[in-house]
Amino acid sequence: MNSTAQYRPWVHRCAVLTAAVALLPIGVGAVVTTLDAGMAFPDWPTSDGQNMLTYPWLSSAGDKFVEHGHRLAGILIGIASIVLASVVWITESRRWVRWMGVGVLLAVIIQGLLGGLRVQLDERVLAMAHGSTAALVFSLMAALSTVTSRSWISMTKQEARTVRLGVVRWLSLVTPIAVLGQYILGGLVRHLGTALYEHLGTAFIVLLCVLTTAIAAQATGHRWLRRAGWGLMAIVLVQITLGAAAWITKFGFATAGIVAVQHSTPQLMMRTAHAIVGVLTLMSSVVLALRVTRVAWQQKREAALGSHAAPPAAVPVQGSVA
Repeated sequence: MNSTAQYRPWVHRCAVLTAAVALLPIGVGAVVTTLDAGMAFPDWPTSDGQNMLTYPWLSSAGDKFVEHGHRLAGILIGIASIVLASVVWITESRRWVRWMGVGVLLAVIIQGLLGGLRVQLDERVLAMAHGSTAALVFSLMAALSTVTSRSWISMTKQEARTVRLGVVRWLSLVTPIAVLGQYILGGLVRHLGTALYEHLGTAFIVLLCVLTTAIAAQATGHRWLRRAGWGLMAIVLVQITLGAAAWITKFGFATAGIVAVQHSTPQLMMRTAHAIVGVLTLMSSVVLALRVTRVAWQQKREAALGSHAAPPAAVPVQGSVA
């Protein structure tokens, strides 16, 4: 971390825009999984033997329309990642941030290759890996947006000194791991039809982690951390609500007279929204962890500078006896 870095608005905006664009292939990909349309085309990178860019997408329908839309969205985020990596590499003074930009581009490329292999091999395990890595790639984009923000760069020693980190330093690191584990279990449910009850049970563990982390973030007294804590808590509450709705639309609720209808509009909406908000939950937990790490690093840096400061010179006392 470089304390002499300057805030460059266009670098930050480019990072935020890239993350926003990434929500398009993530969202369409979630629809593809919900509809089980991943093998609408047996070939890749072509679509029914045609170039991906010249395929008559708007005249297609059903699974092919959704899957090809996902492929086109993948091309769009690829272009956005190339632009982002170039902008960060040329204008950013911090070397590790420049490599983060390159990392985003490489992650998007790997993500695309995973999607292609999933089609070529017709392998659902690869489909699950493709979905899981999407959340990680998006979190990396959000991380780049965080470290290029004004709040990150303008952190001062006076500001850091007022923060009481306490247990939030460790809770903020545990929570993303718990959320990622829960997201992977969700992938097993969606792609392989397994681990349903494990996914349900782990939800309570994740809720406990998020709740304690959010409370610890409020106790720091720092607005930057408190906002991230409340944001994470709000997203998790939405996610739990969507999870319950996805369960009801998938399996029904006999006591309430609700019967599940396969591929109905409510089921499509709830299951897809649950998957998308799962990505946002992981992203929010990562952003909070990064913010806590930034404050902790600033405190550690100031402590190190203080310990290396030269001690005050001894002042002789008049009248003392040698």
